[in-house]
Amino acid sequence: MMALYRYRAVDAIGHVAKGQIDAINEFDLEAQLKKNNLDLIGARPVKEHDQTVSKLARRDLINFIFQLEMLLRAGVPIQAILSDLRDTAETPHIKNLCANLYEKIDSGSTISEALAANTGIFPELVVNLVRAGEATGQLADVLQEVVLSLKWQDELISKMRQLLMYPAFVTIVVGSVVIFLMTYLVPQIVGFVGNMGGTIPLQTKLLIWVSAAFVKYWWIIVFAPFVLLLSMILLAKTNPQFKRQMHAAQLRIPYIGPIIKKIILARVSDTLGLTYRTGIPVLDGLVYCSNISANVIVQEAIDRARTDIANGSSISQGFAGQQLFPSMVIRMIKVGEETGDLAGSLKNISYFYNRDINDSISRVQALIEPTLTIVLGVILGWIMMAVLGPIYDTISKLKLT
Repeated sequence: MMALYRYRAVDAIGHVAKGQIDAINEFDLEAQLKKNNLDLIGARPVKEHDQTVSKLARRDLINFIFQLEMLLRAGVPIQAILSDLRDTAETPHIKNLCANLYEKIDSGSTISEALAANTGIFPELVVNLVRAGEATGQLADVLQEVVLSLKWQDELISKMRQLLMYPAFVTIVVGSVVIFLMTYLVPQIVGFVGNMGGTIPLQTKLLIWVSAAFVKYWWIIVFAPFVLLLSMILLAKTNPQFKRQMHAAQLRIPYIGPIIKKIILARVSDTLGLTYRTGIPVLDGLVYCSNISANVIVQEAIDRARTDIANGSSISQGFAGQQLFPSMVIRMIKVGEETGDLAGSLKNISYFYNRDINDSISRVQALIEPTLTIVLGVILGWIMMAVLGPIYDTISKLKLT
């Protein structure tokens, strides 16, 4: 537990400095002031607060582990590393985290035990990988693997956001244009057509009805999608069967579903390869793969494959029994088992998936642009036909008379 201290200190020429600083105790406070060429005169704790961070940004976590790996590889003691990182931290979250880890390791905990005490920051997989690195004496190498994996997964998450946000943006644009046309432009044009008299065709009546519905119930039309989405999310949290059906439908969305599936399987292969390379048993690695998949259908397939492997099947046979995994994945895993280079095969699977994901996202984005043009063209064409049809009929009658 850290404490916030209010201190008075003096520098080399006798100037008094006052301030507040986080420290584990007064000895730690004095050491921190010494690094700034200050001698402690007096201090008292202002308040105590828990330095454990409930959540850390992924980029901050990657940078922290990267610095830890580089300094450990250089032979710097872990407590000196944490002390330096704490003093140079740019954010209070990192500062408090380093102080927390320093205190636990100083009390006799191992690095993995100190990380495990911060479950909101370090995933269980990272903790177990560090534990394996400590046991084998290859902690720096394991941390390097963790950094590479976290960077790659961060890129996948960015691609997932890119994949989902672009269609959402297009949908909002199209919806906004339709709402503007139906609530502002169409009522004015329809009013002009109605004043012309004559028989109103069916498509014009339909346009009038749709426009009136938008004008009268626009608030329902605008907010209904958000209410529906929120209801589905809440229902998925409380109803496992509905959640399973929603995740199955997610993988069947045209064009987008296959990409989501590839991203999930890429993370699974990367995680399994990472755990295998660091000495974690395959069955334990598959548990972590199931946890990070975030899709019930994929989790069930991994769990069934794990059961088959536990009962004596090879890894490729266990995955082959699940129709979810492509034949390419099965073949590459089988080759890795036969050649004794399963880690290399899993790494190649991640590489091929990563390249395929980039190509697939580019194709979907290229497809969305003409689709948007066609949708808007159809809507505008319908409006023009519904409006110009009665006008043309009226003009034709005037010519005949």
